[in-house]
Amino acid sequence: MPWPSRKRDKGAVADKKEPDAKIAKTEEETPDKEEEEKSTKPPAGSSKSGWKNWKKTKESDSGGEESKITYRHWLLKSEPESRLEKGVDVKFSIDDLKAQPNQTTFWDGVRNYQARNFLRAMKLGQQAFFYHSNCKEPGIVGIVKIVKEAYPDHTQFDQKDPHYDSSSRKENPKWSMVDVQFVRMTKRFIPLSEIKAHHLAHKADGGPLKNMMLFTRQRLSIQPLTQEEFDFVLSLEEEKPH
Repeated sequence: MPWPSRKRDKGAVADKKEPDAKIAKTEEETPDKEEEEKSTKPPAGSSKSGWKNWKKTKESDSGGEESKITYRHWLLKSEPESRLEKGVDVKFSIDDLKAQPNQTTFWDGVRNYQARNFLRAMKLGQQAFFYHSNCKEPGIVGIVKIVKEAYPDHTQFDQKDPHYDSSSRKENPKWSMVDVQFVRMTKRFIPLSEIKAHHLAHKADGGPLKNMMLFTRQRLSIQPLTQEEFDFVLSLEEEKPH
């Protein structure tokens, strides 16, 4: 691998141009801080596209009935700009993924227990948004799919790796990773500021992004998406940026 251990923060990071928050390597997670992601101030008023119009096109599939929340889609944060962690550049953009053999790589370096559990819940063939984080303009740039389900993250045992964990044992590894493969670029870059504008509007009127984890648990580098959340965000690629 030309870029070992360079895709992830240590489990969680808000989108700020500053060093990542360090997560204690214990059985108790460090509580997430309620801090805003770096973004421009969202446009005043509600979502211009109107989620209600979008919802009408989806109700024929669901009958308009709410179902139990299940997660079949994901959002994976990765840093596209160079940043040294213990002397290693942790940069890994979607272009770096595309440059990998078969456009596939392992998603290593997650050191947050909730994010790890989300990794372990991923199933073969499920899709995820590739999200550029901790950079000048955070946002969604593409789509990847899970091509290998969770298995032990080898970087936890590598003393030269910035994500080495001396407390983890090979007979009972603490940390897991999955393999992901590039699917496609989104038709346009979908910035955090635009998603946030919809989130704020949906909080007021009950739209699909009202509880999106990108804003309720923003420091997690691995985040689940409901079908409604995934479909709505994906629909934004068809719209002209505001």
